[in-house]
Amino acid sequence: MTFKSQAVTLHPIGRVEREEGGRGLSPENLSARPARILLDPSLTDGLMGLETGSDIVVLYHLHLSTGYELHVHPRGDPDRPLRGVFATRSPRRPNPIGMTTARIRRIEGNALEVVGLDALDGSPVLDVKPHSSFFDSPYTG
Repeated sequence: MTFKSQAVTLHPIGRVEREEGGRGLSPENLSARPARILLDPSLTDGLMGLETGSDIVVLYHLHLSTGYELHVHPRGDPDRPLRGVFATRSPRRPNPIGMTTARIRRIEGNALEVVGLDALDGSPVLDVKPHSSFFDSPYTG
């Protein structure tokens, strides 16, 4: 079976802003530090219904990621056994898209101050969705 490639065009809705940038920090350390998601001002009304203290799922482009390999050592640690890239959270993926659940600390105009986001400064934000315990939990069927 072959897959016919069809281009998909996405346009960022905003970007991540961080004072410290974030390069060189582990995802855990980066997530513990506050960040701002600055949306395109024309999309501000789309924030209606989000509240301080609620969780959101943020999809973003891993814009500094270059290339990919189908087999990687988790966290780049050669002591860990090789795994398929889709069985890891490696940023070096065929489609470098990151996803994180973050908590809203404050909403001000078109800016969301959040904690829990592991995206780097300047990361293009592709989408923001409310976290749902129904949709965002493992299937228990």
